[in-house]
Amino acid sequence: MLDADFFRRWMTATAVSVDREAERLTALDSPIGDADHGSNLQRGFTAVAAALEKEDPNTPGAVLLLAARQLISTVGGASGPLYGTLLRRTGKSLGDAAEVGEAELAAALRSGVDAVMALGGASPGDKTMIDALVPAVDALADGFGAARAAAEQGALATTPMQARKGRASYLGERSIGHQDPGATSSALLIAALAEAGSEAAGE
Repeated sequence: MLDADFFRRWMTATAVSVDREAERLTALDSPIGDADHGSNLQRGFTAVAAALEKEDPNTPGAVLLLAARQLISTVGGASGPLYGTLLRRTGKSLGDAAEVGEAELAAALRSGVDAVMALGGASPGDKTMIDALVPAVDALADGFGAARAAAEQGALATTPMQARKGRASYLGERSIGHQDPGATSSALLIAALAEAGSEAAGE
């Protein structure tokens, strides 16, 4: 079972990863976006980590709702609302339970991804964060490691796509050949989930 400590580790591991990869995310965003994806997410997840140190949310859902509030209030552009929606809907779906199982997390995360698709109007194949998140959620039934691999493969698969949503869609065919930064950062989020899962298993 996964408790609040597990979800704190997930968010903290994400913050560390985003901080480490911020320059790469911004470099990916430079040719097809506003060249601020890394710095925006770095600011947001730094705020999440700081809030988790100050406050002590005692359920999985409460951890994610706190993270969502921080991201929505501190991250500029589309990333704040999209990541905030993902974590808020996932947190709400988990409810007030003190512990949740992996199947419950998978179902809640799927509801979060569905909410992101509804908000942004994106579907798989549009060259967005959805291209990493949907395969990750589909693979969660086979474990956190499978979800991580699926997210990373999904992010890489955006490179030959033409963007149909978001800032990159304005470039038309010029968006082809660039890995999507949102899918890349989403893969980092899922990799951090796998990292938290490995810690929980004592690996």
